[in-house]
Amino acid sequence: MALSSTPISITPSLSELQSGNLSQQNLEIAIRTLQRDGLIVLKDLIQHDVLDKLNNKMVKDAYELQSKENSPYNYNKGNIQQDPLLTDEWFEDSVFLNPIVTQVTSTALGPRPSLRFISGNTALPPTGASPPQRQPTHNDADFDHPSITFALVVNVPLITMTPENGSTEIWLGTHNDTTIADQEGKHGDRASGRIKTALLERRRMERPPSQPIVTKGSVIVRDLRLWHGGCPNFGTDPRAMLAMIHFAPWYRNQMKVEFADTLKDRLTLETSRLEIPATFVTTKELEQNYLNRPYGNAYNFDQVDKIDGVF
Repeated sequence: MALSSTPISITPSLSELQSGNLSQQNLEIAIRTLQRDGLIVLKDLIQHDVLDKLNNKMVKDAYELQSKENSPYNYNKGNIQQDPLLTDEWFEDSVFLNPIVTQVTSTALGPRPSLRFISGNTALPPTGASPPQRQPTHNDADFDHPSITFALVVNVPLITMTPENGSTEIWLGTHNDTTIADQEGKHGDRASGRIKTALLERRRMERPPSQPIVTKGSVIVRDLRLWHGGCPNFGTDPRAMLAMIHFAPWYRNQMKVEFADTLKDRLTLETSRLEIPATFVTTKELEQNYLNRPYGNAYNFDQVDKIDGVF
């Protein structure tokens, strides 16, 4: 029987939300789904008022970034990469350190994963006469990567995502046997990680992609290796989505996240259950610089001291 292209979702009970832990049964569903499909949706984890506050800030920032001469776009100018402002005013634990999300990632990756990347992308409504564009189907692991799960991307949509406003196209199950040989473009190219056309057509016959509706308050956890592509926003409002990456504790990535120094006490291993390699700066310095960071391939998700020729 052919596998569905619609992602599986879990809706935690009130007791699970209050305890910050999924039941054993729901945790098993999450882990089995990640292994098979490379993606699971955890519904109703985040309060809408929290998302509304952050969305208002990030939409304002997105238009500022779009107006820059060297706009930080991903593949096309309708898709802006932007970082949230990680200060006391905007940092919410239920968004960035959600205990149920960490329970899932630490079960899949091993205890104490490393949170080494926090950013986001916003699909902007079309402007002018040019038709909106989509990203090519690509793999974020645009380097010679392990054949086992080593990193999970945590996506938090700030509004409900639909095909109309640019819900991400996903190719479930493609993480299980993908390699660097499937890709065109090298790390450092603006469109690196693109999946070869012949492979896409073959996969489409086996298990086609989907562009799911993901309701507000949900969190998506996906394998970094999963094929996907950002789609155009045909609506009238920007569609902002946060992106965080949890790396396995054995994976030797070197990235760090920049936070306001007033958050230092909230980012400990005891409170977050995560290793958070951080750089701390003053709130004023962060406010001045967070919209001027490198983007796209300036980030390197590879690891150092790789083991070759053993497996």
